[in-house]
Amino acid sequence: QVQLVESGGGLVQAGDSLRLSCKASGRSVSSEGVTWYRQAPGKERVFVAVIGHRGTTLYGDYVQGRLNISRENATNTVYLQMNNLKSKDTAIYYCTHNIYWGQGTQVTVSS
Repeated sequence: QVQLVESGGGLVQAGDSLRLSCKASGRSVSSEGVTWYRQAPGKERVFVAVIGHRGTTLYGDYVQGRLNISRENATNTVYLQMNNLKSKDTAIYYCTHNIYWGQGTQVTVSS
C-alpha cells in the first residue's frame, strides 16, 4: 500500500510561484508514474501533469509552460513547480500513483 501526502499549497498573489510536494511512503514510486490533478470549486477534477518512471513528462494543454513536474527518487517525492500563478489556478491539487490518491493541498490565487 502507498500513502501520498501533498503539501506546499497556500494563498498567494497572481504572478507568484509555489512548489507543491507529493511525498510517498509505503513503497517506492520511482518505478511508475505519478500524476497531478486539480479540482476547482464546482468543477470536475482535471489532469495537470504526469511524470513517468524514466522522467518523461506530459502537461495539460492550459499549462502554457508555467508548470514543471519533477521527481526526487531518494526521498520518494514528486514536485510540481508552478510559476506565474493565475486566479484560474485556484483549486485543490491532488497527486496520484497507481490506485492511490493523496488528500490534496489547497492553492488559492488572489488577483
